[in-house]
Amino acid sequence: MGSSELIFRGHDETQPTPDAYSPKPAKPWLFVIRPVRYLLREKRLVFFLVGMAIATVFFTILPSSSPHAHKYDPLPDSFSHELTTPVRYKYYEPLQVGFQSANSGGKIPLGLKRKGLRIVVTGGAGFVGSHLVDRLIARGDSVIVVDNFFTGRKENVMHHFKNPRFELIRHDVVEPLLLEVDQIYHLACPASPVHYKHNPVKTIKTNVVGTLNMLGLAKRVGARFLLTSTSEVYGDPLQHPQVETYWGNVNPIGVRSCYDEGKRTAETLAMDYHRGAGVEVRIARIFNTYGPRMCIDDGRVVSNFVAQALRKEPMTVYGDGKQTRSFQFVSDLENNFCFEWGALPTSNAENMGAGQPVIGFELSACEYLARLSECSLYALWCRAFSIKITYSDDYCMIVEGLMRLMEGEHVGPFNLGNPGEFTMLELAQVVQETIDPNARIEFKPNTEDDPHKRKPDITKAKDLLGWEPKIPLRKGLPMMVSDFRQRIFGDHKEEGTATNKSTS
Repeated sequence: MGSSELIFRGHDETQPTPDAYSPKPAKPWLFVIRPVRYLLREKRLVFFLVGMAIATVFFTILPSSSPHAHKYDPLPDSFSHELTTPVRYKYYEPLQVGFQSANSGGKIPLGLKRKGLRIVVTGGAGFVGSHLVDRLIARGDSVIVVDNFFTGRKENVMHHFKNPRFELIRHDVVEPLLLEVDQIYHLACPASPVHYKHNPVKTIKTNVVGTLNMLGLAKRVGARFLLTSTSEVYGDPLQHPQVETYWGNVNPIGVRSCYDEGKRTAETLAMDYHRGAGVEVRIARIFNTYGPRMCIDDGRVVSNFVAQALRKEPMTVYGDGKQTRSFQFVSDLENNFCFEWGALPTSNAENMGAGQPVIGFELSACEYLARLSECSLYALWCRAFSIKITYSDDYCMIVEGLMRLMEGEHVGPFNLGNPGEFTMLELAQVVQETIDPNARIEFKPNTEDDPHKRKPDITKAKDLLGWEPKIPLRKGLPMMVSDFRQRIFGDHKEEGTATNKSTS
């Protein structure tokens, strides 16, 4: 080579330059690949979709594969025939909560099921409180009973001891209590003259300090609070019958004032917490109540008469016997409901026979209560499936009134009682007819501050709660007598019954 030349590789030839820009070739599956990559990166969305798919499979395919899912017994032409064999709540047997416990073959729409609440019942081992606990447990709630057993009895709630949704705390409400609950039923307080006169300072302390503690708990946890007040706030009334707007005629220094004024103060505290702290409160004024689990020797007139008649003792009437009271049964152990899925709409009814129910089954009142009444889809289901609800006339009683008041939107106060009025002599005669026609009546001087008349006006409860009592005295008293006879005579129940028959 005569002369040195620098040769750069790649530059020995000139490369042609394109005249215009040419885009990358299109990828037809890109619109599918990109969402897939996004879903794989966002794992929370994948988990959500997978969960929905599993839930759909579980609630649609699985129930239909159950061997009992569609085995419904054919109904007779007359649906009332089925009411002769109602399903009843048994107090001393564990109860399976839910519609399936009444009819294992019936498939119930998911929208009709309700979420159970966590509820505390002070005085829940007492007379009224234990019946309230039965209803709350039966409808699917978790219940915490708080009782110091001054008047309450462990036997009243021991049938719930094996229930995981039941708790019992021995505690006096005059001491603070820390719990997380949704609702508070405050029933704790001696309610009979024998008990509240035994320690009047303790009685008024329970009414004032105990109510103050429970209202403070309701304020802290945001719970709804129901106070069970009494007809004693009317004292010896000058207005008859008594309406909720009547302020009463109470002796503030009498032997009964520890209870009367204590309850009046409790109502004041409840309303002050409602107005000042925004606590949701409900106030019920309960009139004379009787029924099973009532204390045998508590000094109240019904329990006195029944116990004395069963023991062959003279029935004690104080004064001339012309004082009047109204008596409300505590709870109906024989309630039954009929839940009927009525005729389908016209287009479908033509194929199945118009007017023929598709599904029919019965529920005890304990199971049925609040399954539908608290469900927001109740009206929708009734309209869509032509659901017809019927129940016996013995449905409403004092426990039902408390529950309706708690679940309602009205503060109160509400009179809860039976407007049927009896003199003490008339009550003694009813007890004679029920237990022993030969039972004797003995008159004694009247007690101090004994009210002459007491009768509730329940118009407000009828209009706003849809509640009124249905069980007359002559129907409820035999159930109380049966309970008293068993507790007084124990294993000698049959012997006691035979003695009564021979005497009569």
